[in-house]
Amino acid sequence: MSIPLFDVNSQEPLFDPEQRRTLAEAALRSITASTAHARGDDFLRILVKDLAEALDVQYVIAGRLVRMDDGSEGIRTLALWGGNGYQPNIEYSLQHTPCQDVTCQSMCFHGSDIQRRFPFDTLLVDMHAESYVGMPLIDTDGKTLGILSAIDTRPIDENKRLLALLLLSIFSARGAAELQHQERTQQLEEIVRVRTESLLAAQANLIEQEQMAALGSLVAGVSHEVNTPIGVALTAASSMGSYADQLVQLLGGAKVSRAELIDIAESLKGAAALIERNLARAADLIGNFKQLAVDQVSEYVADLALHDYVHGLVSAHSPELRKAALGVELDIAPDCQVRLAAGKLSQILSNLLMNSARHGYPHGGPGRITIRARIEEEEGEDAAGRWLLLEFSDDGIGLAPAVREHMFEPFFTTKRGQGGSGLGMHIVYTIVQQLGGQVSAIDATPGCHIQIRLPLAA
Repeated sequence: MSIPLFDVNSQEPLFDPEQRRTLAEAALRSITASTAHARGDDFLRILVKDLAEALDVQYVIAGRLVRMDDGSEGIRTLALWGGNGYQPNIEYSLQHTPCQDVTCQSMCFHGSDIQRRFPFDTLLVDMHAESYVGMPLIDTDGKTLGILSAIDTRPIDENKRLLALLLLSIFSARGAAELQHQERTQQLEEIVRVRTESLLAAQANLIEQEQMAALGSLVAGVSHEVNTPIGVALTAASSMGSYADQLVQLLGGAKVSRAELIDIAESLKGAAALIERNLARAADLIGNFKQLAVDQVSEYVADLALHDYVHGLVSAHSPELRKAALGVELDIAPDCQVRLAAGKLSQILSNLLMNSARHGYPHGGPGRITIRARIEEEEGEDAAGRWLLLEFSDDGIGLAPAVREHMFEPFFTTKRGQGGSGLGMHIVYTIVQQLGGQVSAIDATPGCHIQIRLPLAA
């Protein structure tokens, strides 16, 4: 509870100067103690309440200097004590107010007749104000950040003015420090936000480049792989032309035997079959790669015959896998049907296959990759539905504990300086998280073991 320093009716001092000094020191200690551990807006709220009680005034305002819509300076209150409690924060223009020249950084004091002096200040009218003391909040760079003001419905004499000046001077510095701290915190948060967005954008760009590079690598491999069956088909087609010329010569001769015709017909039939098989092989390679490329740039949810879909995906990677001397075994039921984002699944398996080919066998194959899959049905009230459980494993060199701990982090690679970007397994982790699933590396030997759990669409 505050102890009044003045007679309410006469405004005459109730105490001599020594007593007033003692009470001022007591008020200063009290406010200092109550605000010692407060920060930010909490500090300002405690401050305005305690200053109102110490000065025995009706209102105390702590506000930040802002720019109004018309370009003029204004105040947005951060803490407002009025009467017997906190009042809602407000925003008002400094024009035609006692502190309209607050940027001049001088104290405002009007002991009485404040409404008559500033007739256009409607806030003073609403407060029934009679007297006003205001102090600018100035930061360490000399910039005015706001004001701290005390307003009363009674006049303030010179003695009370000195106490108000003392307390407002002391605590305006602390208030300015809090506002400056808030500003710098906001600036740092904005810098962090901008840099985080830039880093995320750069990371997204790198991931996209990594995916395009992976597709580019597949293009080179598929191109080389397609050249073989097409070359065989071209050779067979050339042979068919030669056989046809022989047939024409035989038919144009005086005599032709049945055995010679049968022999040429068999040769033509064999060449035609060779062309058909190799063109079908080329078409299959191109079709699988086309499906992989289309899937990896789309996010549509589709019903998949999982065994056939994964088999086609593995076939699209056969050039890279054959070059590394790796075989792939599928342990997936032929009738396994799932509904999920096909493109996301293809990206996951594509990165896992390439990760094994590039990192699992540093000295080359032979090696074997196994892909297992099954559907898990959850039961009970809290069941989440159907899940696809994928297990990807190889029999390569495996994962050291340090590698297993960091393998899903962006830019982590064991091939630093050898073309490894460190994004392959991070892409796997990111996609699985986007789909609402879980992925983990299992401590098992031999080789690398990855377990993935993906929710299936209804």
